[in-house]
Amino acid sequence: MSASLGEVVVTAADEGPELAIVAGAGSAHAVIWPGMGARLRSMHRISLAGDSRTMEMTHPSDAVYYVISGGGEAVDRATGERGELTHGSMVHVDGATPYELVAGSQGMELIGGPCPADPSLYEGVAG
Repeated sequence: MSASLGEVVVTAADEGPELAIVAGAGSAHAVIWPGMGARLRSMHRISLAGDSRTMEMTHPSDAVYYVISGGGEAVDRATGERGELTHGSMVHVDGATPYELVAGSQGMELIGGPCPADPSLYEGVAG
C-alpha cells in the first residue's frame, strides 16, 4: 500500500489482517477497513475451499459481495432462502439479516462486505 493526500492505494487484496469469519477451509482478509482509516466502507476478500462457508454473520447495515471465481450460494439463516452465486454475480444482504456464504464443490472467491464497516468483525484484530 502507498498513501498520499489522504488516499490509500491497495495493491494486494490478501495482505490485510485475517478475519475469523470462515468455517472450514479458507480465509478472509480485510482489504478496506477501519484499521487503515476507512470510515464509510469495508471490503474483504473471502476465499472458501470446496464445501466451506463463512460463519453466520449479521451486520447493522447492508452488505454486498461480488463473486470473483467459483460459485456456491448465499443463505438467509432467518428464512432458509437460498440464492445461487456464480462467477460474476453479486449478492445484497439487508442489514440485520443473518446469513452465510457457502461455497460449492469447486470453492468460491468473493470480495465485499458491510457498508459502513461492522466493528464486530475486527475485534481482536490489530490496526
